[in-house]
Amino acid sequence: MDLDFSAEDKVFREEVRGFLTQNYPAELRAKQQNEEALTKEDYFSWHRILAKKGWAAPAWPVEWGGTAWSPTQKYIWSEELAKAEALPVLPFGVTMVAPVIYTFGTEEQKARFLPGIRDGIEWWCQGYSEPGAGSDLASLKTKAERIQGDDGKEYYLVNGQKTWTTLAQHADWGFFLVRTDPTAKPQAGISFLLIDMKSPGISVRPIITLEGGHEVNDVFLDNVKVPVENRIFHENQGWTCAKSLLLHERSGIAGVARSKRGLERLRQMARSELADDAGTLLADPFFKRKVAELEIDLTALEYTELRTLAGESAGKGPGPESSILKIKGTEIQQRLTELTLEAAGHYGAPYLRNVPHNLGAVGPDDAHGVAGAYFNVRKTSIYGGSNEIQRNIIAKVVLGI
Repeated sequence: MDLDFSAEDKVFREEVRGFLTQNYPAELRAKQQNEEALTKEDYFSWHRILAKKGWAAPAWPVEWGGTAWSPTQKYIWSEELAKAEALPVLPFGVTMVAPVIYTFGTEEQKARFLPGIRDGIEWWCQGYSEPGAGSDLASLKTKAERIQGDDGKEYYLVNGQKTWTTLAQHADWGFFLVRTDPTAKPQAGISFLLIDMKSPGISVRPIITLEGGHEVNDVFLDNVKVPVENRIFHENQGWTCAKSLLLHERSGIAGVARSKRGLERLRQMARSELADDAGTLLADPFFKRKVAELEIDLTALEYTELRTLAGESAGKGPGPESSILKIKGTEIQQRLTELTLEAAGHYGAPYLRNVPHNLGAVGPDDAHGVAGAYFNVRKTSIYGGSNEIQRNIIAKVVLGI
């Protein structure tokens, strides 16, 4: 794998930087800087700008709007997005359900759903986890029974509950795992359905997280009718789709470029007025060692990600290395937020800065929000399949245990 940037790659990097500088919405950046809650339209405003440029779905097949970028160009894109602190396109449509649709779906399903995902028209959510089926996803209980509708068409009647459904309050569509054969062994009796979130019988209840945010939800399905034509792949073989989707999700969770940007910010904080009178935090050998160890691990993860991208460009889908990316990426994110909170010290107290600085907030601006980020990132080692499950996958697939 050649990691040197070619002249073409350097030109591409400048193109990306120029595009981000000229086109990222000023209103959106202002909201991010003020840490205001973002609306559905805020997210879509940037998505649609990328779609117009043809950059909303870089990894897709070219015939559906992909860019045919090289692994190095994909890396450059993610790195420059992070440096510019620009929002990434939400993953649920572009990087999670879309690969399932263009890999396993019918031509009619591709034509119906892929353009809306690519162009930022329809918002998607993921209906996988249940109150009793998180890491052990194959034990899910939400059931779908096949029925004949009054209009002569076949439907699934879906009943059950999903939980931790991210941003479901905004969703137009959701992709759900449901049990269609309760007598089969767990993985063999599951189907993959696309469900209109406006369907009668769907209710979304917010879950307010520790830092006070509304990001996740419970979703209840009460006799929800779903056309059989909205099933992806064969009945009772949805586990194949689920495994494919999770490989893409786990690769994306690593977040190397954004962790690199976070590490830069941590260094700035540790050199700033957050340090005590005796000198900067980076002069403390114990803190400096923790930052150095984190940077070494992040560099190793970066090279693993680049090898994964190179494999995908050679026609290999993400494999067990996606579990490695997921484990190390989320552990690094957690260590990074821990060190950032340590650098903030008492100024990082969760509710010390809940008012604007000019109205009496205490401490430097760098300390604002670090406690909320710390709390929120506790979940990363669980979603996408807990890190304990990922270690089992590596043991089985890579080590043959």
